[in-house]
Amino acid sequence: MRPNQSKYPWAQNIVSVGLLKQVKGRWACLFLDFRFYLPLKTIQAKKETATIRGDVVPFQTKMAQAAQMLIAIAEHFSTAPILTVTDSWFGNNGLWKPVYKAIGSRFNILSRLRCNNVLYDRPEKRKPKQRGWNKKYGQRLGAATDMAKTVQQKARSYTVNLYGKQREVRAYSRVVMLKTLKRPVQVVWVFRRTQWIALFTTDLSLSVTQIIEYYGARWKIESGFKALKQDIGSQKSQCRNAQAVTNHLNFCMMATALTWIYADRLKTDPERRHKVKGRASFAFSDIRRIIAEAALDPDFERVCPKYSNSPVNSVVAVLLRMVA
Repeated sequence: MRPNQSKYPWAQNIVSVGLLKQVKGRWACLFLDFRFYLPLKTIQAKKETATIRGDVVPFQTKMAQAAQMLIAIAEHFSTAPILTVTDSWFGNNGLWKPVYKAIGSRFNILSRLRCNNVLYDRPEKRKPKQRGWNKKYGQRLGAATDMAKTVQQKARSYTVNLYGKQREVRAYSRVVMLKTLKRPVQVVWVFRRTQWIALFTTDLSLSVTQIIEYYGARWKIESGFKALKQDIGSQKSQCRNAQAVTNHLNFCMMATALTWIYADRLKTDPERRHKVKGRASFAFSDIRRIIAEAALDPDFERVCPKYSNSPVNSVVAVLLRMVA
């Protein structure tokens, strides 16, 4: 560490929740909330980086932090259904149980199924006057890998919007019981030339096309982190205390969301400045360039007047109108 380097590199170790939204035909991630993740050993050692205003922060797992944010968002949007798209690390009962307990049937999850997850058939309907308890699980179908070999011949072709293009994929769908969540889930096996992946969701109403497209959009979360850290500059913070780091990251996330909102309100699709083979959609940097050009235009003063002694901050007012 350099002598003048900040001791709070928290911008590199965060758990975040974002809204996956289509902007001009491509997916984008608009960050909604975040939590700093600190290792337990850092907190137990009571290091300076684990304190805020002199108090040591309590330890929380990444799973608990993600659940806390999802519950808070669900309480704010009290009637809207919430479908959470995650990677396989978050796609288990550690996230599902606390959020489902707090939100109820409005909450669903879509994630990647691990290849060693064992699947079961749905239990048979109870016969009249049948003795004993109702069965929760039907016949054992085997692990996801075993079933992939069985169902590959039954897969059919689907046209999906994946990674900015219309693509043909072969997939097979089946509703099974998953013991890790203790409930029925819809599993979709997607077959490529030499590989396959299995996706699952607790929302049984989703189509095969929707499941594949929504999970494909998950990659934009990783792209969002890249834009946040490199394009916006969250990782370059030189703040010297925890509150300053928090404020800096909040402004970076707001700037990222406002950039995508600005792009969504453009009349025409932004043009990609640096052409890349196989990529026709615009990039995050293209929107930033358009905003910079608009800010340098003389007509921009009609939206953001020059500084005056007015008690109303015109820049803040414009940003709030865009978010509203």
